[in-house]
Amino acid sequence: MARQGLDALMNGDPDEAIKIFREIELRSPDSALGYLLDADATWWKIYLTTADLVDPDVFDVLISRTSPYDSHFQDLINVAILKARAGIHAHQDVARNELYEGLAFALRARFFGLRDNDLATARAAKKMRTLLLSAREGDATLADADAGIGLYNYFVDTLPSIIKMLKFLIGLPPGNRELGLLQLQNAAEKGEWVRAEAKFYLAKDYSRPSEGQYAKSLQLFQELSTEYPHNLLWKLLTATPGKGKLPIAKCWRNRQTIRRK
Repeated sequence: MARQGLDALMNGDPDEAIKIFREIELRSPDSALGYLLDADATWWKIYLTTADLVDPDVFDVLISRTSPYDSHFQDLINVAILKARAGIHAHQDVARNELYEGLAFALRARFFGLRDNDLATARAAKKMRTLLLSAREGDATLADADAGIGLYNYFVDTLPSIIKMLKFLIGLPPGNRELGLLQLQNAAEKGEWVRAEAKFYLAKDYSRPSEGQYAKSLQLFQELSTEYPHNLLWKLLTATPGKGKLPIAKCWRNRQTIRRK
């Protein structure tokens, strides 16, 4: 059921995905998974309604600072964290519950990043990193953990002006850009729950001017569009906006400004 819901989500139907995830919550009320995936689908609704979708980044690219889904998203994150911690304290599948809690903090970091709240983002990301590293140590097969760890390593190593302040304020551990990209790639290839999203983030990273790997970015977006043909976001990110123009992923290289109508 979880994979069915994720397929619906990545195919551009978060409402259908949420229905499935709520069924998981009813069937497994002690598990964090349903609430975690429900929060993920809600985050996508927030992203699709408040973000500049064709910006090569996924953080600090707002067209609106609030959405009708914000409060519910926070509630779901809190429940997912509580359920995961209960499993950890009960010594039940500890590594997987650490994964779930870590991914919940990853979603929290995503949310605050989208809201341009650097300190809250960094605090959530630091907690996420600790949990996901522990989950990976406890179970080396949990490739989903590499998505969060990879994003942490990549962005902490590529946002130096912000990171210098945050390292001083909260003792933020250093990152590693190259390792982060490799970890995202591993999650995109082997992940159980976050495979498609890891591919999305990897494509976004490749499209940043600092990376300039536009062919790789376009290929990844095309793969997402092929696998999930009903998601108009993937079509947008691979489309040719007009005769004689380059696909959006390549327009970023030419520093063209593409505005959402």
